[in-house]
Amino acid sequence: MTRYLILALTLTAVLCGAPLAFSQGDMLVIKPEAFTAPRRPPAVFPHDAHNEKAKIDDCAACHHGGENGVRDPKATSEGVPCADCHPVVAAPGRTPLMRAYHQQCIGCHLEKKAGPAACGQCHVDAAAPKAK
Repeated sequence: MTRYLILALTLTAVLCGAPLAFSQGDMLVIKPEAFTAPRRPPAVFPHDAHNEKAKIDDCAACHHGGENGVRDPKATSEGVPCADCHPVVAAPGRTPLMRAYHQQCIGCHLEKKAGPAACGQCHVDAAAPKAK
């Protein structure tokens, strides 16, 4: 259970720092194509609304850059698909894509003590009936 909570929060953190980047300005759902056997619905993420509410205006907060697995706080990667650096399948010396999303999102939410912290808060089943 804790592992899945950490994974969900990380996904949220990955997406929490990018401001009004053209490539994600209208993103509402994390595209599931990269995940071959998802156990939950795609994560819902209103990119611009999130960043406005969180007062994030530095793309590098989420779209970190760097080379050879070393982050450079001055480099950003907005506009570059996360999968270009984070493989879908684990590779030596590389953080797999799903883990990268989860660590970034959950890590930020835990650090800031704000935002969703449970799997179902990001991975919302649109077909499920709403609780009253």
